[in-house]
Amino acid sequence: MGYDGWVQDALIFLAVIGGLVVLRIVAATWVFLWLLPDGTRCPHCDDETLHVAHRGWNTLLPWFRTGWCPGCGWEGLHRRTAPRQAPAAAKTASQSGQLPLSSK
Repeated sequence: MGYDGWVQDALIFLAVIGGLVVLRIVAATWVFLWLLPDGTRCPHCDDETLHVAHRGWNTLLPWFRTGWCPGCGWEGLHRRTAPRQAPAAAKTASQSGQLPLSSK
């Protein structure tokens, strides 16, 4: 009869501590993803990196790109970004007195 309050307090304690641990893991993951460089440039020397096929990382995290910099030797993960495309207006509009691309 006296254990009911103790068990309930222990479950509440475990739920709060477990929730804080989960929040800490989520926050650390978010910061890690935010720190990853995007694109294909090296974060150390700003040189173009080469794609390196790494079976473990590419299987576990397919939305990231593994890269290696031949300039400084850095290797790590990049966030995959969509290739940048020119706006549609720039492809057909006349610029600096030139004819539009569609008329050539």
